[in-house]
Amino acid sequence: MRRKNEKILRPVHPNVGIEVEYRRRLLLAVSQMHAAVLGKVGAEYQSNSPIAQDSVEDFVHMLRQQFGRWMARFDGMAQELAAYFAQTAAQRADGALKAILKKGGMAVEWHMTSVQEEVLHSTIAQNVALIRSIPANYLGQVEQAVLRSVQTGRDLRQLQDDIMKNFGVAKRRAALIARDQNNKATAALTRARQIEVGVTEAIWLHSGGGKEPRPSHVRAGRDRVHYDVRKGWFDPDEREWILPGQLINCRCVSRAVIGGFV
Repeated sequence: MRRKNEKILRPVHPNVGIEVEYRRRLLLAVSQMHAAVLGKVGAEYQSNSPIAQDSVEDFVHMLRQQFGRWMARFDGMAQELAAYFAQTAAQRADGALKAILKKGGMAVEWHMTSVQEEVLHSTIAQNVALIRSIPANYLGQVEQAVLRSVQTGRDLRQLQDDIMKNFGVAKRRAALIARDQNNKATAALTRARQIEVGVTEAIWLHSGGGKEPRPSHVRAGRDRVHYDVRKGWFDPDEREWILPGQLINCRCVSRAVIGGFV
């Protein structure tokens, strides 16, 4: 039930454009890596088919050199892409929250604070690690597929099919990272700003998206659960205090409350 004098503000949603651009850049790098690896493996098979047992070590060494180049390439782009993403997400979240607060009667001017810097640095570091994990997982699976193929005498077509499956996994992982990190970054940056201006209460808003919504989050949205922004909401299913967008693939957001408890 809405309390007397309670003013409920609009939610700050993750910016879809940021997610789309982040995903586009990740998928482009993943596709280029896949094409190069597939071409290298195919060329080796065609020139030395079937792969002789005494040349397996040389083949694996060649692959690892190729993998090392792609790991280095992702390392090079990770910091730049993560910084672009975090800073853009912060700018969009700040702009959206500022407009919402102004409409609610609170005029604010944003300044970079130590708390915001900490959130930004944490977001960048987390995204650098996630970006680097994409080629590590993909290339590790490709190496295992090649070794199985050599050991069992499979032909190139079967190996290519296995590598394509790994490519599909890498693309889905890239898309998940872009979506999930956009949710997390927006939620963390918005929460920090809310606390800075004295907003301490919010209402949980279930996104309604996703194929497998968390039942506890659906109930929280339905029941309009109020929670302390500084502490979070105790999720009975997870048995821990959480915030909207914190859990993997959670798309929930919140509506700040002005005039609630402090």
